[in-house]
Amino acid sequence: MFEATGTARRILLLTVLLLAVSTAPPLAAQGFAPAGRAQSFWLHLNSTPVSDATIATEAKRRGHVVLNAWEGDIRAKLKAANPAVKVYVYKDLSSTRSYACKNGVDDAQLPTGLGYCTVRAKNPDWFLRGKNGKELLYSGYDGHWQMDVGNPAYRKAWVDSVVSNAKTTGFDGVFLDNALYTCDAYHSGECPARYPDNASFQEAYKGMLAEVKNGFAAAGLTSVANLANARLQPGGWEAYSAYVDGGFDEWWLAFSSAKLLEDYEQGWRKQVAQIAVSEASGKMTWVQPHFDVGDAKAFRYALASLYMTTGGKASIAEVAKTDGYGDPTPWHPEYDWNLGYPAGAYRQVADKVYRRDFTCGVALVNANPTGSAEVPVQLLRTYTDHDGKQVSSVSLPGTTGAVLRANC
Repeated sequence: MFEATGTARRILLLTVLLLAVSTAPPLAAQGFAPAGRAQSFWLHLNSTPVSDATIATEAKRRGHVVLNAWEGDIRAKLKAANPAVKVYVYKDLSSTRSYACKNGVDDAQLPTGLGYCTVRAKNPDWFLRGKNGKELLYSGYDGHWQMDVGNPAYRKAWVDSVVSNAKTTGFDGVFLDNALYTCDAYHSGECPARYPDNASFQEAYKGMLAEVKNGFAAAGLTSVANLANARLQPGGWEAYSAYVDGGFDEWWLAFSSAKLLEDYEQGWRKQVAQIAVSEASGKMTWVQPHFDVGDAKAFRYALASLYMTTGGKASIAEVAKTDGYGDPTPWHPEYDWNLGYPAGAYRQVADKVYRRDFTCGVALVNANPTGSAEVPVQLLRTYTDHDGKQVSSVSLPGTTGAVLRANC
């Protein structure tokens, strides 16, 4: 990922880039934004009311929106306001929900693939059990019962049901929550009897995602999976994202305003690499940093880091509160900027300080620990910074970033 030093190497990269730009079809025609233009998404999962004015605004500026299955009216309004916006239905890959069954009848529109009461009556063996023989529940989430994604019959029934529901309700694709990596996820210290270690557990999920890939492709549905904590699993992002059209990193670089991920093997460099891995295969990456509303430092660090590897298929939206999926996330002026095309890969300009140049701007990141000394970076030309000031150099403390515009 790092650009090799040397003038000849940089000239070669720039030449290849210019040739690709001159011969490739326009990026808009390929279904994604220019690399120098940030995309954003909106997860509306808490069933909060949404005004028609908000729908009209967000439809035009968000690339992707995720709704619950019962929010078909919002989907229709989004598509009416902007037919190009992609709208996905939320479905949990790993559970069935008992709260979505009332008086023995499953709700018509579900947050999961299969209804709790139907599975309980017809296929009780699909409930995943611990070593003590008891069915496994999600800790901290009432009424979430974990399913056996390694069961071929469950896989097929889940995919058939989700495809039918998504097509009937008119969604463009499906947001697959909880593509899990650790066998004790949601029940710490207790792995399923059938999958006693992470290796067997992950094999079950790869089989489930393979079923999704085949079923969705035949139906023309796009899939985006929640691959949270993939950075902690060797090859985890690559293994799961191979089966879907996009990956969502629920905890990306900023875990809170006070905890920004620095550069280490499983830290900054691993999460930035996820975008490069996906885009090399033509796939999307959605990233979600967590920080307080109005925290410009955390936002700029996350946005500048995204620019290090995106080729136009990455999207960003922060959240201030865990699972705070109601109103649209803040819209930043930087989302309307266009840095143009990347002039090569990102490169290191000082210890854990990185730079990526664009035809109409530059992105800079200091991924040293929070509180470390400022590092000066000479820009070699004049740019406009986040505050509208003209700058020819910047000084970045640890875990900070900057996106600067040139006059183009």
